[in-house]
Amino acid sequence: MLVDSFNRKINYMRVSVTSRCNFRCLYCMPNTPFSWEPKENVLSYEDMFEFIKIAIDSGIDKIRLTGGEPLVRKDIDKFIRMISTYAPNIDLALTTNGYFLDHLAPLLKEAGLKRVNISLDSLRQDTYLKIAQKDVLYKVLNGIEASLSAGLGVKLNVVILKDVNDMEISDLYQYAKKLHVPIRFIEYMENSTANANIQGVSSQYILDELSSKHNITELPRDNSPAVYYKDEDGYVFGLIKPHDDEFCKNCNRIRLTAEGYLIPCLYFDESYQIKQAIQDGDIKKASEILQTVIQNKPEKNDWTEHKISNRAFYETGG
Repeated sequence: MLVDSFNRKINYMRVSVTSRCNFRCLYCMPNTPFSWEPKENVLSYEDMFEFIKIAIDSGIDKIRLTGGEPLVRKDIDKFIRMISTYAPNIDLALTTNGYFLDHLAPLLKEAGLKRVNISLDSLRQDTYLKIAQKDVLYKVLNGIEASLSAGLGVKLNVVILKDVNDMEISDLYQYAKKLHVPIRFIEYMENSTANANIQGVSSQYILDELSSKHNITELPRDNSPAVYYKDEDGYVFGLIKPHDDEFCKNCNRIRLTAEGYLIPCLYFDESYQIKQAIQDGDIKKASEILQTVIQNKPEKNDWTEHKISNRAFYETGG
């Protein structure tokens, strides 16, 4: 079991398999060149898997594959199969923009993937084009349908931006409710690679908007990054509030980047390199680094001090 110095059980690792993405969303990486990540800097699937085995054997029982966009990396299904074969009962999920799911969803399910979180920031073609800087709405909607048809668990993620898609809160809510899938509204997290002219809205604004149309009840908090609510029909949705201290209170997560950096907290610059230890076959050293990261995991992020994250979210999977 992995327990940090604040007595939090750490059982969840997010693994970024690439920092590349085929979208250029305003809130993430709108001006980042498409070819910036030298292939030789990226951990092979085999090296990632060696560290994942160490993490699983140490107590990690939930893994989420992220990016960038993880489905732009070739043979992701083979990597999923490596993990699911080693630990069939692990909670293995993936976060994606949904673009490739219309044809990959059955393959990912067959390989052992259990769930997908899909970004859906608008139901309007022109607005989606404005946010993602690609005309992709219908590909994403088809990807959602394909994932449900394949038997994958589905959650939808939405970043609400002022004067961009804030008028769609209720429409997005009703779309997800009709599909019987949870939707999570995420407060925009300021970061240095985002468009400088965009502005988010608060979770309270979103909650007020939905409460004006529904009888909303807050559910007990667990160690999820989201606060969950249900409406009068029992439909459950979430709000993710990174500015709230409760966001960190029960944090059970660490992150591994595609280049081999192990990160204890999304909003701290500290990271620890495991690449050399893994490539040297030094399992003892890699295990020691994992323990060091757990023990140095901060109690809370330093959001209130710096306001803007200097670490690109596309490198850590958010």
